[in-house]
Amino acid sequence: MSARIRVLAVDDSKATLEVLKRNLQPEGYDVFTCGRVDEAVALLEEMDFDLVITDYRMPEATGLDLIKHVRANCPDTEIMMITGYPSIPGAVEAIKDGAGEYLSKPFTTEELLTSVRRIVERLQRRRVLASTDTPPDNFGIIGTSPEMGHVFRRIGKAAASDANVLISGESGTGKELVARAVHYNSARRTASFVPVNCTAIPDSLAESELFGHVKGAFTGAKDGRAGFFEIANGGSIFLDEIGDASPNMQAKLLRVIQSKEFCKVGSSLVRKVDTRILAATHKNLRSLVDEGSFREDLFYRINVVDIPVPPLHERGDDVLVLINHFLSRFAHGMHRTPPRFTDEALAALRRHTWPGNVRELENLIHRLVVIVDHDPIELADLPDSMRFSLPREGSVNRSLAEVEFEHIQNVLSMVGGNKTRAAEVLGINRKTLREKLKRMEGSTTDTA
Repeated sequence: MSARIRVLAVDDSKATLEVLKRNLQPEGYDVFTCGRVDEAVALLEEMDFDLVITDYRMPEATGLDLIKHVRANCPDTEIMMITGYPSIPGAVEAIKDGAGEYLSKPFTTEELLTSVRRIVERLQRRRVLASTDTPPDNFGIIGTSPEMGHVFRRIGKAAASDANVLISGESGTGKELVARAVHYNSARRTASFVPVNCTAIPDSLAESELFGHVKGAFTGAKDGRAGFFEIANGGSIFLDEIGDASPNMQAKLLRVIQSKEFCKVGSSLVRKVDTRILAATHKNLRSLVDEGSFREDLFYRINVVDIPVPPLHERGDDVLVLINHFLSRFAHGMHRTPPRFTDEALAALRRHTWPGNVRELENLIHRLVVIVDHDPIELADLPDSMRFSLPREGSVNRSLAEVEFEHIQNVLSMVGGNKTRAAEVLGINRKTLREKLKRMEGSTTDTA
């Protein structure tokens, strides 16, 4: 595929088009705009687009009309729908007709960019799959640590089977990326991957959203709608934050997982469904089962294969690998050479505990690439919380020598064991560093 992604934005609001162009062009996307569906159709006949972003309501024709045209005539083009009239039935209809993402106005820059990046990743994965018989293993998951090696092996085993999968880990660790990797490496990779945020579904609408409804099922149901399970038929459904599902939703999920059948709201017709369950949670589901707030039978149904995703602070040098990855990605989007970090800044990043995990690191690097106009990025450019990080838990019970020893070891690890570089970072000469290491190693041997 070409180096730059070509985007067509369609909206009758000039202000919205300007927002889309202003936010997407710095990311390296070529953005074309128009205000009507017929203008969009004409542009689609003239050139190929990787992504179409369309409003829902426009003069003379709707975004759904454009989605149907794109699906029929440009099957390789990805689609995102945006609207100032958000509704769950509208979202389901858009997804059913082929929209990969659905965004409600007003949206933040981060929401827009996150959705577009997900679409571009899907587009790239699909094209890779089309060009090779062997799908790539990790689908955008970055990491070389032993901890991530364990995750990759679990992904491979899960993808080789059709068993249900439970992915656990803190927020920001990349659980959805793991789910996508399982799906797109599996035999179901050519079918739909449908993400469902369990926390965003009101209990009163759970059945309608999951299974759909027929025309006249309730007041306002002027048309029938497909539910998420029907859309995911033949593919995978990703139940994100399943630990937050209400008891009512848990019961409905258990029923469809056990029977592989469902009825739409307002219908007694039993429909068969073949959908793989990929679930994720940041909570300890076993503890929730013991407390009685999560169904034990549902837990065992979804937890056939478990994939724990480690927090970033347990992934060692993956922090440095991810820093380089994000520096390259965001600098490329701004058509500039990736900046470097000073050793002091890198040491501070290594010390940070990253409570927001990979997402926090990604956002920080993005901000630094945009804001900092000198190279290298210095310690002073980092947030105060990173420049003046607190000692780790338990360090108040250690001697000053122990704290110093740990700090020296961390700096040595950060510079790949280079004692000259480590001495420069520590602000001492190489001879002093050598003497400290000799003394500390002798102290460690005596203690042992």
